[in-house]
Amino acid sequence: MDIQIYYEDTDCGGVVYYANYLKYFERARTHYLSDRGIAVADLLADGMQFMVTHAEIHYRSPARYGNTLAIETQITNRSKATLTFAHVIRERTSQRTIVEGSATLATVNLEGKLKRLPQALLDMPDHPTNSSLLGSSSTHHALALDRNKQSG
Repeated sequence: MDIQIYYEDTDCGGVVYYANYLKYFERARTHYLSDRGIAVADLLADGMQFMVTHAEIHYRSPARYGNTLAIETQITNRSKATLTFAHVIRERTSQRTIVEGSATLATVNLEGKLKRLPQALLDMPDHPTNSSLLGSSSTHHALALDRNKQSG
């Protein structure tokens, strides 16, 4: 996905404020899931949310006002209750690496108790699918089926 850098994204030196990259990672994860037919709103409706348990960022080069950044995201690890997303952010035109990083997210219930990943997240393909075109109701249906299978 692409991020356009606006003045509000920068610090007093005109460079993207370092903490904003965590926001960009978050957007990229949501986009990644959406492209694979998983809607975060459906996960919440089913009583599941993500909690970041670890994050790393390696700053390679500054991004500035007016740049367009391209974010590449992939899952590098899946366990029974966690997903680790790796991110590389590059300046769109030059392909200069701006930031590399990762975040590990645990799945928890709405009270914060660790919960197993739903089957839809365990089976999620690495590449985008056309299932995201089906809308969130198909994702909700898949998550509901998974919830029934785990309880039954």
